[in-house]
Order: sequence, then structure tokens, then C-alpha cells
Amino acid sequence: MDALRWLIDIFNAYLPVGGGGLLVREVVGNLFGLASALGGMRRKIWAWPVGIIGNVLLLTVFLGGYFSDAATATLLGQAGRQIMFIAVAVYGWRQWHAARAERMQHDDGAVAGHAVTPSWASGPQRLGLAVVLLLGTVALTPVFTALGSYEPVWADAWTFVGSLLATYGMAKGWVEFWLVWVAVDIVGVPLLFSAGYYASAFMYLFYGVFTLIGFFVWWRAEKQEKPRIETRLPDPRLQDSSAASTRSGGGHDR
Repeated sequence: MDALRWLIDIFNAYLPVGGGGLLVREVVGNLFGLASALGGMRRKIWAWPVGIIGNVLLLTVFLGGYFSDAATATLLGQAGRQIMFIAVAVYGWRQWHAARAERMQHDDGAVAGHAVTPSWASGPQRLGLAVVLLLGTVALTPVFTALGSYEPVWADAWTFVGSLLATYGMAKGWVEFWLVWVAVDIVGVPLLFSAGYYASAFMYLFYGVFTLIGFFVWWRAEKQEKPRIETRLPDPRLQDSSAASTRSGGGHDR
């Protein structure tokens, strides 16, 4: 019983900051998220399971009204996207495993530590990302409103749909997924500040800068790691032999 009480106390612990406090599991969950983002920028497979741990912790944070006092804002879009993150992370984890196995079969080992080779999405794929982001936000806003999500509800819906698309783009290895994260952060940071989730808001503010760095890192990797076309010079001995044969044949005809 004492052990259970100790776990509950840890679960609900706060770090004193100024006149208020930060929920410990919110801070820890965002630290796992940061570690996952760093791993993603370096194209390491471990980024996916590390991110899942952070998603589980943050899920309990954003369902504030269910896991703590009623005064805590409940962000259904933020909570729902943690569930989405977990589902897409499993997909991405498998995709990167398969991609790394294929690369190690065909690569010379120089970049075998990277799970995927970044690539640009096609024109139709980019258009699809934009359309899904806009229509998904419009469709989910009344749903989140009916469920009692925090205002402005459209911002909650935007971050949910954008996060889904960014995570899917990361699993596919598209360079553009970093820019989708920027669009998510532009809306998500003010929303989190207004809802009182300061640890997450500051972390997302940092992510906004980090995602721009990640974009240029993947952009450079895409240019440097394009599939190489192997060229073989003809064997000069075969050329000499062929030329000699031609000269010999030509003299006989004459």
C-alpha cells in the first residue's frame, strides 16, 4: 500500500517554479520527446521507441481532467495525438527497420548507421499533405468542440492533424516532414501557453528552432546520399585486342 501511495505521489509530483509548478511527468515526457527528435534528425531507429515512452507520459498529462483536478485543462487534440503518435511510431519503427536492412545489403557501409535515405515528396504528395491538414482541421474542430476540448478548438485540431502528417512523413523519410512540424509549432505553442502547459509550450518553442535545423540536416543528407551510379571503365586489354583484330582483318581484306 505504501509502495502504491509512493507511485501515486511520483505520478502527481510538481516541480516548484515561481508561484506555481510544473508537472514532473510533463517535463519527463517532453525530455523523451526531445531525445526522440534528436534521434530522428540522426536517422536512428531508437528514436521511435524512445518517443513512444514520452507519448505515454504526455497522454496522461493532456487528459488533465481525468488524471488530476478538474481545474486542469483537457486538450483532447493533444491527448489524441499521443495515441496517434504511438500507432504511427510502430509503423515508422517497422519501416525504418526494413529500410536499414535493405541499405546494409546494398550500401558500402559508409552510411549504414542511418536507417533511411531522406527524399523529397512528390508534387501530388505535397498537395495531399496540405489538403489533409486543412480539411482534417475543419472536420475535427466540431468533434473536439462537442467533446469539450480547450478553446480555441481549431488550434487543437490543427496540431493533431499536423502531428499525424509530420510523423507519417518522418516514417516515409520525406524531408518536408520537418516543415510540417514548424506549422504545428506555430499554432501549438500559443495554445499550450494559454492552457497552462508551460513545460510543453517551452519545449515546443525549442522544437520550432530544432525542426528548422533538422530540415537543413536532412536536406544536405538528401543531396549527399543520392543513389550512386557505378561506372566501369573498359578493360584496355580488351580494347587493344579488339583493335589488333580489326587491323588484322582489314589487312587481309585488302
